[in-house]
Formats: sequence, C-alpha cells, structure tokens
Amino acid sequence: MTPIAKNIKRYFSKLRIKPLDVAIILIAVVISITAGFFVFDGLKRNVVINDNGQEIVIKTMKATVGEVLEQTGIKVENEDYVSMPLDAKLVKIKENNIQIKRAVPVTIKVDGKELDVKTYKDTVKEVLSDNAISFDGNDKFIGSKLEDKIVPDMDISIVRVDEETVTEAIPIPFKTITKENDRLDVGIKNTVREGKEGVREKIYKVVYENGKQITKQLVKEVVSQNPLDKIVEVGTVLNYKTSRGDTLRFSKAIDMKATSYTSSFKDTGKNPGDPGFGITATGVKARKGIIAVDPKVIPLGTRVYVEVPGKAADYGYAVAADTGSAIKGNKIDVYLDSDSAVEAWGVKKVRVYILK
Repeated sequence: MTPIAKNIKRYFSKLRIKPLDVAIILIAVVISITAGFFVFDGLKRNVVINDNGQEIVIKTMKATVGEVLEQTGIKVENEDYVSMPLDAKLVKIKENNIQIKRAVPVTIKVDGKELDVKTYKDTVKEVLSDNAISFDGNDKFIGSKLEDKIVPDMDISIVRVDEETVTEAIPIPFKTITKENDRLDVGIKNTVREGKEGVREKIYKVVYENGKQITKQLVKEVVSQNPLDKIVEVGTVLNYKTSRGDTLRFSKAIDMKATSYTSSFKDTGKNPGDPGFGITATGVKARKGIIAVDPKVIPLGTRVYVEVPGKAADYGYAVAADTGSAIKGNKIDVYLDSDSAVEAWGVKKVRVYILK
C-alpha cells in the first residue's frame, strides 16, 4: 500500500469509517485527479513559431499570438512581419503556425534624398514598391539590381535617366544679289526685294542623369525654310553737273582736242549754191550743235555734251553728225556760226560726254 493510501486509511480509521468506504473514496480521488490531468492537457494549444528560420514548438494555455510570443520571450518590432495578427486567437484543434520575418536596415538613395528604412521584403523591387518609389526602364541602379536579395545595411542607389528631343533653330543668312540697271544713275540703289533669313533645324537627343545633362547627340539636321535672297539694283549711268547747272547722264567721257569750222568755202571747199553746200555727212544741215567726229571713236548720230575745262564756256549739247578728213582719233570739229568765232575758238582741250 502506498504511503498516500496508508495515510488516507489512518485518517479515515480515526474517523471510524469502514474499509470499504475508504476504498471507494480512494478510487474516486484517483479518478478525479486523472480526469483533471486529461482536461488540462486538452486545454493546451499546439504552436509552431518560425522566427527568421529558427523553429520553436510549444504547447501553451495562452489564447492569442501576442501572448504566446510574450510567453516565449520573442519580441517583434513594428517593421517585422508576423504572419498572424498579434490579437489573433490560437486554435485548439489544429497546429498554430506563426511565421516571423525580421526587418533589416536598408538605405535608398533616390531623387536627391537618402532614405533609411527597415524592411522584411525579399528583393530590391519589393522594397521600392513597398516604399512607393517608382522607376522605369531608363533608370540606372548603382550596385544592385531589381531582382537582388535584400541583405542588412544594403545600399540601393537609383539614378534617374531622362531623355528628350531638343530642336534648335539656326538662322541661315540670306545673300544680297546686285543687278546693274542702266536706267539708274551711278550711286543710286533700288531694293527690288528684301531678303529673309532661312531656318536650319538641328534635332538632338539629350540624356540627363539626375537632372544633369550627360550627352547631346545630333540626330537629324533639316532646312525647314530656305533663305530668300535680297535683290538690289545699282545704277550704272554716269552723271555730271554742267556749268549751266544741268545734270548729264552719260555712259562714257573722252578727253579730246577740238577745232571748229563753218560752212564757208575755206572750211568746206563749197560756195553757197554748190550741191551739198552746208550739208553734213549725215545729210543734216550744218548748224550750231553739230560736230564732226571720227566714227570709229564716236559713232555718227551720238548725242554728246562738250565741256571746255576752265573759265571758258562749254560748247554744250551736240550731235555727232559730220566727218572730216582731218578728224581722226580723239579729235572733234565743232560747228560755229562765223569765221571770227572759229578764229577765237582755236584749238581747245575738251571733255566729250557720250550721253545716254
């Protein structure tokens, strides 16, 4: 008999209880203790905790996830991942699996900022998404790639890469085209058409990294607008202001010697009444304003102006309408009305302007 049973029997003998009653009481006590043990064991919950790869298996009377973690001395931070809410109820009928992923420090450098974060995410891509950091195919990652696994104290550096097409307009100078105009005096210009610059467009592909220009590549160059040349007429007609105040328009000036003549027999070998008396080589009547010339120098029919340099009066306007055997080269013979005028004229140096 066990000591407990002997003690119980001794206790009940003092109470003068029959041995059969004692046996019944003993059996009842044993049954109660055994039943209590099974009831207590049935109230326990099976829990498996995986803390960053370390597995803990326990049975607990605790009711919630938070309570069982506290019981096992497991502390979690706000950034850590727990597969079940801390206030979630533990179940009795099946195993409770609690997964814990510990957050690690990571530094993200992007858009001119440096962000220190703690994360339990697995890859660089997941960390960026979790922190609402966007990226595209042009962006560059320094020291890491999107699919890289996260490790403690990892640096993730993103260089923003932007591209744009830039068009630069470069002016094309216009030319000035000069055309001679034989109806305008020398020194006179007339703008027929104003010029206009053209436009040459250069199209570049410009690449920026974090807002700083890195490359600028010429893609295409086109002339979007041709220049329009300026047209200017310039006068070619020479002009001269005579002593009389007239402005002559001439094509050429020739320095010559000038003699003079009349219709007299002395000068022409003909007397009044003779055939052809007083008639020039061109068939016009000889008069003031008619001069004899060498047709090789001044064609017959040419209008001229005879200037006498110095203080003497100019002979003036005349027509080359006569010739003479002695009139060769740069020499003319001007018609005068009298022998005295011829004698006074003598031989002069003159400038003959060929008029337009």
